[in-house]
Amino acid sequence: MKFVRFIMKNAALASAPQHIEHFSKFSPSPLSMKQFLDFGSTNACEKTSFVFLRQELPVRLSNIMKEINLLPKILLTTPSVQMICSSLFIAHFNTLEYAHRFVNALVNIRNRHNDVVPTMAQGVIEYKEVFGQDPVTNQNIQYFLDRFYLSRISIRMLINQHTLVFDGATNPVHPNTIGSIDPYCQVAEVVKDAYESAKMLCDQYYLSSPDLVLQELNTNNRNQPINMVYVPSHLYHMLFELFKNAMRATIENHEGCNLPPIQVMVAVGGEDLTIKMSDRGGGVPFRKMENLFSYMYSTAPKPQMDDKQRAPLAGFGYGLPISRLYAKYFQGDLQLYSMEGHGTDAVIHLKALSTDSVERLPVFNKTARRNYEVTQGADDWCVPSREPLDLAVLFFLSENFNSVIYVPFIYVVPSLHAFLSFVVGKIKYFEECFKSFCPCSGNQWGPVLFYPIGRFGTIDLSQVVCHIEFYKDENKTERDKRAIFTMAYAV
Repeated sequence: MKFVRFIMKNAALASAPQHIEHFSKFSPSPLSMKQFLDFGSTNACEKTSFVFLRQELPVRLSNIMKEINLLPKILLTTPSVQMICSSLFIAHFNTLEYAHRFVNALVNIRNRHNDVVPTMAQGVIEYKEVFGQDPVTNQNIQYFLDRFYLSRISIRMLINQHTLVFDGATNPVHPNTIGSIDPYCQVAEVVKDAYESAKMLCDQYYLSSPDLVLQELNTNNRNQPINMVYVPSHLYHMLFELFKNAMRATIENHEGCNLPPIQVMVAVGGEDLTIKMSDRGGGVPFRKMENLFSYMYSTAPKPQMDDKQRAPLAGFGYGLPISRLYAKYFQGDLQLYSMEGHGTDAVIHLKALSTDSVERLPVFNKTARRNYEVTQGADDWCVPSREPLDLAVLFFLSENFNSVIYVPFIYVVPSLHAFLSFVVGKIKYFEECFKSFCPCSGNQWGPVLFYPIGRFGTIDLSQVVCHIEFYKDENKTERDKRAIFTMAYAV
């Protein structure tokens, strides 16, 4: 009997690619919050839920599995991404194979995918470390990860609803919840819970924390607290991330014990429920705002996957992007408005009506495929450098001169064995111009090279980086670490 099951399992695995191709031709069926409630009501039928999930889960998995193959081939070869692909493949197989113990299969899929976010983040880090970054690849990865993580949120939502409602061994989140949904979610209470959790972390690391000032504006019934049909864990995730950021910025921008409070306003109207969190943490420069929701950008040091003491996702820079996806999942959004020198307003937009809160799901089709085929064309606007000119580098390089250099110049410190390479930007033309002006023999440059950038014509130097290394001998066996520097020009 075991041998027969082994043969059947291998046959099913062999046919899995055909199943993926088949199910990827269907579009996912988004559910509204009201439909989720109907599936989990007292009259809910487990068989109906089973039939829907056994069709819907393979469709959602197949759509994202087809899309993952459109990522850069080099990224797909990283160990972490290969692990993700294998996990998705097994999950797809399990949804089709284990009909007789479906709930157990769902629980196993959910548990196996607990670390999908940090594992995929590690894959992106592995890719960046080896191959660097370029605008087209960054755009493709950003587009994919938004869709991949949103698909993951939706799959976990389906699994959680089925297991929490129909698996008697699984304890409900709260007696009043239907699965993971609270029909009367008290928004102010979730705000307070998220604040207290963030406050505990803040007190632990900074020994102080700003206070909370909470206001509610219920235009439908001014004497009643605001409630809505929502998933409390999703709302908590968004608020906790925003509170952490607001508290850290407030403490680092204010000395002493007089910390300005974090103000939260919750307002509900006929269509929208909006939560605005305002801090006085000094704000963020406008040029950095778009980086805050980028998966390819993080100011924190690289985290270790086996570091159990680190907070979840710390160092990956995924807190805000994932929080925005939770808001978008049910047709909402999360936006940031910053005033550098003052503070930041974070605004969460949600649908007030359960019938309007419909899943936002990615669909694999020709339009999605075209988004991965975008190439980087020439900009039709004159765009300055995104980073300001770092004059400190010029000051350092000009220490041996009598006057400080305030305008970009190109020169090499005296050395017999200077080796120069160019990375990023219009490399070839710039290198040819540079060599045409510089007395050199092979890779050996003259004692001092000091040329105004204007000598190189009208080429765009805003993205050019010169990396110059000096060695004590011709064979590059002994590098002079004191004379290695990288100059990035922003003109």
